[in-house]
Order: sequence, then structure tokens, then C-alpha cells
Amino acid sequence: MTLKTQPQYGFEDYLAAERAGRDVKHEYVNGEVFAMTGASFNHNLIVLNLGSELRARLKGRPCHVLPSDMRVRIESANAAKYPDLTALCEAPRFHDDRHDVLLNPALIVEVLSASTEAYDRGGKFATYRRLPSLEEYVLVSQDQPLVEVFSRQSDGRWVLSETEGLDADVVLASLGCRVAMREIYDKVDFEQGNDRGD
Repeated sequence: MTLKTQPQYGFEDYLAAERAGRDVKHEYVNGEVFAMTGASFNHNLIVLNLGSELRARLKGRPCHVLPSDMRVRIESANAAKYPDLTALCEAPRFHDDRHDVLLNPALIVEVLSASTEAYDRGGKFATYRRLPSLEEYVLVSQDQPLVEVFSRQSDGRWVLSETEGLDADVVLASLGCRVAMREIYDKVDFEQGNDRGD
């Protein structure tokens, strides 16, 4: 099955095609399917750095940190996304017995790029906010040491906390840990500038 033959898909049709595919990942939004592009060197460094730091801090606890191959289903928005990182500290719940579509992330991380920043801040965040389990949404800049953490409050509001500079720590309350900015940006060359892809 190819995704280019139909303009609209039911979620199960999308999922069957995505599982059969090997080369390109696609996001699903209310019947429409969008191909995802590759990522820059800095983007990949940041994702690996942050994922490694989170894994080290959560070791021995009932928490999971998952890379960008874990699909997240937002049922109330009829959508599926591939966040750069996903984490949770409770038993994972899945769409079905294939265990490749997560339903209950507590934390989602997106690394910003020039081509996706507006969507990551706008439409994508609006979709993620419909996940009842989501406690924090984290945006990580690749062209300066800046991390923004949006935290869901008990009354449903989202509050922004910014961490800037390499000597600071990012606090992630949903996971009960903090991560040094210096570790998130280890070996990142800000002179390379922002990438054009995801």
C-alpha cells in the first residue's frame, strides 16, 4: 500500500501503510498524511544528548525514554506524530498489541528547526495538548542554548519556563529530574546555524 494514492485515510489504513513502509516516516492528522524529512547534524546531536542524559537520570526508576521512532497517537485529535523524544514514568499504554503506537506520554520533546518551528509552537503543540497524559512539552533550540518547557497546571493552563545559557539546568518535573544545559548541547556547533529540515 502506498500513501500517495489517496488524499484521505482512516487511522487504521494509515497505520497499516506506515507499518509496511521502510524508508519514510509519515505523520497522520485527521485523515491526511505528511512525509517527514531528515534532520541536521546538530538536531541529531541534541536529541541523542538529551535522550542519553534522561536515560541516565531515570535508570532504576519505572520510567522510559523513547527516540523518534516511537509513534504517539493523539486519539481526540485523530492524529499520530513522531516526537523527537518521548518519556513517561508509568506503565506504557499502546494502540494495539504491536506496541508501536504509544498513547500516554508524560513528556514530549521537539528540537526546533527553521522549517518546523512555527508548526512545533502552534499546530503541533495544540494537537499534543489534547493528550490527557501529557504534563510537559519541551522545545529545544539548535542555534542557541535555549530550552522552553511548557508545563500543564492542575487547572489545565500551560505555563512556560525558559532555561538559557550553558551553565543552567533544565528542570523536568514530569520525570522528577534536571538536566544540565551543557550536556544537552555537548559538541553542538552553533556556528553551523539552524537546519532547514526537521
